[in-house]
Parts: sequence; structure tokens; C-alpha cells
Amino acid sequence: MTMAIGLPGLQWLATPAIVAHVLDNPVTLLLARICMTLPFWVGGLVKLLDWQGGVVEMEKTGLRPAWAFNLTVVIVELGGSALVIADWATWLGAGALGCFTFLSTFIAHRFWRATGKVRAAELNSFLEHATICTAFILIVVVGLRGPPVP
Repeated sequence: MTMAIGLPGLQWLATPAIVAHVLDNPVTLLLARICMTLPFWVGGLVKLLDWQGGVVEMEKTGLRPAWAFNLTVVIVELGGSALVIADWATWLGAGALGCFTFLSTFIAHRFWRATGKVRAAELNSFLEHATICTAFILIVVVGLRGPPVP
């Protein structure tokens, strides 16, 4: 399986079969889904196991009632991660995590309000989170293709 390149003379840029085989197989895709959700299931577990710490975090961002937002975050992070990792209703899990990431980025990384180095750091974090949202779209699209053909 190689990815065809339509430009004359650039066939050498086509994906080699061994690379396609290593990347497009169930084990690699499972590891990718686990790694993609790692910050979310770790974050969800931390907020669940340190409930009061999670509530304080919600209060600091101005979310009230803080306990309800903490509960929602735990459910979204752990539930969404489980769906993505299991590759079951991936659209729902990835969609929930992507929407959560998109919304929380506007709450937690308001780079437009900061100045100097803080602004640069917040902008970078904002853009990283936007990239994560995009990666969730790709996870769903890859899942729509179905299992790889041997």
C-alpha cells in the first residue's frame, strides 16, 4: 500500500508500503488513541481523585457551581477518552473532548488579555489546544474508513 503522488518525477515521495503498514494497523491506531487522550484521562482521574482540588480549579476560572463543572469535566474527560480508546462511538467521544478543549481554551488561555512573555505562552498554549481539536477530527475520519486491509 503506497500513497500515490500525482506529480511526475515525485513518485519517490509516495509512502513506502512498510511505513503504511506500520502506521495503518490496529495496534498503532490503538496506541495513537491512547496517547491522544492521555491528557484527558489523566486530568479526569486527577479531578476525580482530588475532588476538592478540581472544585478549586473550577472556582479559580469563575465557573459556578464549581462542583457541577468539576463533575461535568470528569465525565467528559473520562467518558470521552474511554469511547475514543475503545473505538466505539468515537465521533461522540472525540466530539465531546474536542468541544471541551475548544471551550476550555477560551476560558483558560485568554492570550488576548495578557502581555509580554505571558501573552506568548498563552498564545502558544491556545494554538496547541486548537491543534488537539483538529486531531480529534482526524481520529474520527480515520475511524470512518474502517479497519485496514491486510
